[in-house]
Amino acid sequence: MDALENITYDELNIGDSATYTRTLTENELILFAAVSGDVNPVHLDQEFASGTIFKERIAHGMWSGSLISATLATVIPGPGTVYLEQTLKFKRPVKLGDTLTVTLTVLRKEEKNRVVFNCCVVNQENQLVVEGEAKVIAPTVKVSLDKPVLPSINIGH
Repeated sequence: MDALENITYDELNIGDSATYTRTLTENELILFAAVSGDVNPVHLDQEFASGTIFKERIAHGMWSGSLISATLATVIPGPGTVYLEQTLKFKRPVKLGDTLTVTLTVLRKEEKNRVVFNCCVVNQENQLVVEGEAKVIAPTVKVSLDKPVLPSINIGH
């Protein structure tokens, strides 16, 4: 089982960075639509999507945003992080099968254990898909724990 270990406020330094990578599958796209309630046909209906500027189905923008949240929660700073603010600029569409890599870099440390991160999300061709900044309250107590195992959920068609 994988372990989750945080990086405390005192351990973080300006310029520190970490990455998280994930691929958009059909299953994840459908599950994200179900969980979020965003059933815009540009995400779910190929015939509809073919008539849009994208010409094919695309991911929900917030799926990419949720990967930033996952990085903050599990990688840097990790468990114990409290998410306070996020800005996002969506630069290009994310398509089924795209592999996104989130890179978070410490921009500055503020009082009350606040840390501001630069957020950069690129696809497998190193094209920028999302950028922004996140502010969190970084943990002050070091923890290491087992990463929870989620059940496999498959959508049948």
